[in-house]
This record gives sequence, C-alpha cells and structure tokens, in this order.
Amino acid sequence: MVTEEQQSGEQWVPDFTVDLAPDNPRELVLRNPVIPASGCFGYGIEYSGIVDVQRLGAFVSKGITPAPRSGNPMPRITETPSGMLNAIGLQNPGIRGFIRKYPPIWESWRVPAIVNISAEAVEDYATMARMLDDVPGVAALEVNISCPNISAGGYCFGWDPVMSSEVTRAVREATTLPVIVKLSPGAVDVIEIAQAVEDAGADAVSLINTLVGMSIDTRARKPVLANNTGGLSGPAVKPVAVRMVYQVAQAVRIPVIGMGGISGLADALEFFMAGASAIQVGTAVFSEPGMLIRLIDDLGEWLRANRIASLSDIVGVANPRFHSTTVRHSEIVAEMVGQ
Repeated sequence: MVTEEQQSGEQWVPDFTVDLAPDNPRELVLRNPVIPASGCFGYGIEYSGIVDVQRLGAFVSKGITPAPRSGNPMPRITETPSGMLNAIGLQNPGIRGFIRKYPPIWESWRVPAIVNISAEAVEDYATMARMLDDVPGVAALEVNISCPNISAGGYCFGWDPVMSSEVTRAVREATTLPVIVKLSPGAVDVIEIAQAVEDAGADAVSLINTLVGMSIDTRARKPVLANNTGGLSGPAVKPVAVRMVYQVAQAVRIPVIGMGGISGLADALEFFMAGASAIQVGTAVFSEPGMLIRLIDDLGEWLRANRIASLSDIVGVANPRFHSTTVRHSEIVAEMVGQ
C-alpha cells in the first residue's frame, strides 16, 4: 500500500517495474508490465510511427526460424466472433537475415527487445540461442514450443513435458540470455509442462499461445483459411487463458507472463490478480495500436486511485496458493475440476 512518504507527494508514481528473470545475472527488468505479443507487433519498427515504442515495458519480435520462411498461402487471416484466426506460417527472414537487419536498430532503443524463436528440432533451438547470445540489442529469448517436432513425427514439443524440458535445457545451455518459454494451451496438462521447463532452467513462462481453430465458408463449402486451421486469439480465449495462468502461477516460482484476449484495463487486472507478473497484448493491437500506451496510463491511474504503491501488491491476490509452499500437482487439478 501507499507509504507515508508517497502520501506526502502530490503526484506519486506507483512502482511499475518487474524483473522477469530475477535469478539470471543479465536480468530482464521492465519499466512497466505491458508487452506487445509476438506476431502482433512486427519487429517494433512497423509501429514506431504511431506508437511511442519506448514507453512499452518490452516487445516481442515475430517468430524467427533457422531458415527463411515465406509463410502459408492466402487467405491466412479471418475474423471470428470475439477474435480472429491466423495461419501466417511464421513468415520471417530466417535467423541470419534477422540478425543482420533488426538488432542493429534496437541497439539504440531503450525498450528491451525479446526475440521469439521457433524450430522443428532441439538442436536448431540451441543453434539459434547460441547465435543470439551476444547480439547487441537482444534482451531475452521467448522460446515457442508450440511447434511440431519432426523427429517425433510432428508431435508438438509443448504437449509433452519431456520434449518441452529438452528444448528448454538445450536453449539454457546455449545462452546466458534470459529464457522465457511460451506454453501451448493444447497441452493436456499445462501444469506439468510449466514445472518441467522451470526445472530445465527457464527464467519465466508466458501463456497462452493461440488455440487451434477453424472457420468454414458455407457458400464455398470449404475452410476459409488456405491452411484449413489457424490459431484462435482475441477476447474469446480470455477465460481459458486466465484459468491457465491461475493454475501455472500456483505451480511454479518463476515469473508468469499472461496473455490471451486482453483488450483493456479490466482484462489486464484479471491476469495480474491470477498471478501474472506481466502481460502481453496481441490481437487488440491490430484494431487499436494506441491501446498499449493507454493501458499503461490506465493501470497507473487505477493503482493511484486504489492507493496501491506497487504493481506487485496485486499480483496473485485472487490466487490463494500463489507463491505458497509447493502445491502438489494433483491438488491443483482437483481444485480446478471441483473435486
């Protein structure tokens, strides 16, 4: 709550800062908890003319892969009720082209740039992490494990605790950068995955990635997307995302970054109170890029109006087991299903 010293000041400023890698010597200290999500903010430069990028807590790049990718055929985006489906297909210049073009721009920016990496083999994750380790302008890595493991017949890394652990450990051994692992909502047991990547050395976890969905054109009698399926995001997924953040925040002691359907202050507060230390905003950026800055301002006003000195004072307040003694996996599951 507000201290006497803060009470005496007319315009005291709540403490927004958050360290997303407190146990990593390189740390990842953000001035505020608002982060544009991967795939929704380009490489930062695309929005720099309409958004004050330097005011953000951080931003996450588009997903980078070992080799250049042209992405999926069109159409690859469609609106849905309360959301959207996308099947971009990780269009990007590849790790080498990326390093040549974007980090030199970010090096002069004050806002931390987090690079999202995706691959289809454990060794490729490690190779990219090693290449990015000492690149100026790169503050941290976000490891997307919602990818098919080609050596396991296309089974998603993030659905299996052993494979998730292998990727995380390989990246951890290849870099000194803070490592954030982005969890898949398609996992049967997201708690088990979160604990596995924490044990393997992740500095933080982010969730949720998009849910797999489909839309059919009833006139053409075929799927709307050329890829047939796509990732569902937007307000429609928020209740699922809040539930998963709530569960994971009970099960791990590393910071949790929440995302999924955030469109304003009320949504953000739900994630913080569920146990998220920071948030990522994705789909809403497409319709209202300025919402990011407004959200930062609105959060500050809300904290002041409620006489709360620090954002950390509300993190996990709706989650009675947040950062308590280690909670058994079975207890968390039983509580969520009402047993």
